Amino acid sequence: MIEKNTIWAIVLSTIVIIGAYFVLPLVMNKNAPIPETPAAEQVAEETANKNVSNEIVAVENNSEEITESTDAEEEVEEVKSVEEFITYKNDLVEVIFTTKGGDIVSYKLLKHNDTDSNDFVQLSDNINDKNRTCAIALGSSEKEIINEIFNFKKDEKNPNVFFFTKDFKVNGKKVSLGKRYTFEPEEYMFKLEVLVHSDSGLDINGAAYTLRTSPQIGPYFDAKQNRYENRQFIAFDGKKSKKNILADGQFKKYEKDFVWGGIAGKYFEEIVIPESLGILNNPYYSSSIEVKKKDKDYANAQAMFERKSFTDKDVKDSYFMYFGPRNEKDVKIYNNSDTNKWNLSGIKLSESLQTSGWLSWLENILKWCLEKLHLLISNWGLCIIILTLILKLLLFPLSKKQSMGTLKMQQLQPQIKIVQEKYKDDKQRQQIELQKIYKEANYNPASGCLPLIFQFLIIFAMYNLFNNYFEFRGASFIPGWIPDLTAGDSVYTFEGNGIWLLGNHIRILPVVYVASQILFSIITQTTNATANGMSMKIMTYGMPIFFFFLFYNAPSGLLIYWITSNVFQMIQQFIINAMMKSKKAEMENKVPAKKTGKSTKK
Repeated sequence: MIEKNTIWAIVLSTIVIIGAYFVLPLVMNKNAPIPETPAAEQVAEETANKNVSNEIVAVENNSEEITESTDAEEEVEEVKSVEEFITYKNDLVEVIFTTKGGDIVSYKLLKHNDTDSNDFVQLSDNINDKNRTCAIALGSSEKEIINEIFNFKKDEKNPNVFFFTKDFKVNGKKVSLGKRYTFEPEEYMFKLEVLVHSDSGLDINGAAYTLRTSPQIGPYFDAKQNRYENRQFIAFDGKKSKKNILADGQFKKYEKDFVWGGIAGKYFEEIVIPESLGILNNPYYSSSIEVKKKDKDYANAQAMFERKSFTDKDVKDSYFMYFGPRNEKDVKIYNNSDTNKWNLSGIKLSESLQTSGWLSWLENILKWCLEKLHLLISNWGLCIIILTLILKLLLFPLSKKQSMGTLKMQQLQPQIKIVQEKYKDDKQRQQIELQKIYKEANYNPASGCLPLIFQFLIIFAMYNLFNNYFEFRGASFIPGWIPDLTAGDSVYTFEGNGIWLLGNHIRILPVVYVASQILFSIITQTTNATANGMSMKIMTYGMPIFFFFLFYNAPSGLLIYWITSNVFQMIQQFIINAMMKSKKAEMENKVPAKKTGKSTKK
């Protein structure tokens, strides 16, 4: 029969579990959500892209500016009223353009598979007539995107260049707009140039136009089922990065200096880097971040870059667009102009990566160790197990010292109780006398905390590493059971909303973890006789149950680490217990030397 104190321990733990469940994303992620702010009121103004000029085409001349040159117009194909699609493909991406707005409607990463489908990862998600990738709205971010058919011209000399043009009338004045995309065969980054020609500039209530990223970054995820996935607004001001988790229904203005900004998921990101005007102390741009509910459980997450108005006749704004993996290997090439074809340097795209903050140094060490192990062992799951064994061997001296310290503490208890009773009314003197006892016994009470501190540091670093390390994405440990180390294991999936707190997957790893944790706690009880019964039962039964719910849907790589750690630690504890038993017998059988007035020196 379960004791009354055990029942209380389980009940108290359950209460904590329920409270912690709803704040887990805030606790486990160092970036708190942006406080909700209401969307700005819609400005009452006639949409500029409704006033389109008839049969007037903007073209490119020798100076790469859009002009009204009549001679140049003869070189351009006639504008077609039917939407057409143009495909570009290299070794890394497949991009599909539409002549409607000159936008991107598909952006697939050919080196990365969607783990939930048989297709490649689609970055341009949630595309529709009102929202597309790299779409432009004339005016502020509140305006609708341009939905008119553009003229398309492909560069015959360079198959990596795509040019779209269209004329408009804005407030009765002619505005010629051009969009030119340039790709490099072996890079995820491409260049987008926005060319504007107008005799009186472009000013729509203080804004010229707004450029946006994809409505949503793929691959698709269900926010209710996958609580470890999120979408973040990211920006870098030249010194430090800013990362904020986006919540449904938010609208946020970011009007500070920035080198780059964009939207990121766990493993992929879209970053916009203005070539010249977007660098620090920039008077030309503000960044709007908007999230709107769409398609039930799948909300948009999109960054919009608002270009302020100008009076120049001809303007060419250039943007470098990184649409690719959120991975150190792929972004670090832009730290040095010699390693990328765009001659970019110093933009520090590595700041966009998800790290453990002040523990990033430890995360990098663990990552380095895993990568070295993976050179010898092709299975990432086995690399985790071996790394855990190495860590346990390195921490063994501290664990031994902690247990031996517990034994010494038990030996000192009679003296400690005498001092506590004698000086119970004088706490300062009590502490002085206790310090004397500890010093004479060569014992440091704080030494027992060191192994726990190191373990918690490693756990936090491991959590972020396993939850965000790109190489673990889709990495299989045991096919059919643990196909992805960054997701929970699954032996059965059922339809519907699932079980409260657990979801719709039946998992084994959390159960194995709880069993290993309880067994480990029972074994270590023998080394901690000073703990009271209630606190011991909470640690033995309550905490494992708490973590069962907390990490039920956690990355399987983290649970593999934790289970392996418990197993190895149990083996270590058996060894330490044997040492302690021998040491205790030695201490009990040791006869103190009698004091005499004679010298023992020969």
